[in-house]
Amino acid sequence: MGVESVERERESNEGTIPAEFIRSENEQPGITTVHGKVLEVPIIDFSDPDEEKLIVQITEASSNWGMYQIVKHDIPSEVISKLQAVGKEFFELPQEEKEAYAKPPDSGSIEGYGTKLFKEISEGDTTKKGWVDNLFNKIWPPSVVNYQFWPKNPPSYREANEEYAKHLHNVVEKLFRLLSLGLGLEGQELKKAAGGDNLEYLLKINYYPPCPRPDLALGVVAHTDMSTVTILVPNDVQGLQACKDGRWYDVKYIPNALVIHIGDQMEIMSNGKYTSVLHRTTVNKDKTRISWPVFLEPPADHVVGPHPQLVNAVNQPKCKTKKYGDYVYCKINKLPQ
Repeated sequence: MGVESVERERESNEGTIPAEFIRSENEQPGITTVHGKVLEVPIIDFSDPDEEKLIVQITEASSNWGMYQIVKHDIPSEVISKLQAVGKEFFELPQEEKEAYAKPPDSGSIEGYGTKLFKEISEGDTTKKGWVDNLFNKIWPPSVVNYQFWPKNPPSYREANEEYAKHLHNVVEKLFRLLSLGLGLEGQELKKAAGGDNLEYLLKINYYPPCPRPDLALGVVAHTDMSTVTILVPNDVQGLQACKDGRWYDVKYIPNALVIHIGDQMEIMSNGKYTSVLHRTTVNKDKTRISWPVFLEPPADHVVGPHPQLVNAVNQPKCKTKKYGDYVYCKINKLPQ
């Protein structure tokens, strides 16, 4: 099938990177990163028995930052370790084995290996690319799971991912409840507005091989997530950057934390109270970085808009109400919303 792969590019261009991976000067991390300063985004103890304090922390972090890390979240470390181990093992398979799970060219689904999500940016005659390979799998609810795109090697891939999804539920329920209460809503309101029990968990494994020129390339370009919320675990190689006050900073990752990104749909539902975070990913010269974000997404035909209880004569709607699938189509194709 010959799926495009960054790993293949790395092996065939020893010591250099092709022009399509070199970002413009206003994007190159070597130029645009604030060096010598690490952004310490809020760290929140998710087990704190003082719910009022937790609501304040979550609300402030979601409003002022759009990104934070939660610790003591009750997902066992061995569950996360197994998720990471099987993902790493899959990406270390021979290329032809990975290509068995490639997304068919005519598929309307995002799932599979090597998926290109956004339309790549053309600069002159060169189409720009990110230094990353991907695997997408929907892992919840059971009605949307398609095992065709779940690797059978390693054999424990399915078990590890299903176990992680099972443990994520409590985090998702509690996080949505706190986000709702922070807006003055009943605890179940935001989850219901996002699709309720039909809320979809889309797992994406990002695999960033070592890059000879990490000063020139990006793994994933600057973007906000389309989801309601994204819950991410990385390996131990740093690379996440956030934009704060118009400047790019490295984000310090806390071991065993879950990184929370507020996504576009949460900003829409909160009518702008919560902030969808602008972030990007850098790459490393010597080490492979891997991350496991789970995007919590409404079903494609679910209509999302500012929550009715947050809109009145004083607070007019700041965003349009539309089907999530239509929102995704516009964003991927760089069309106005």
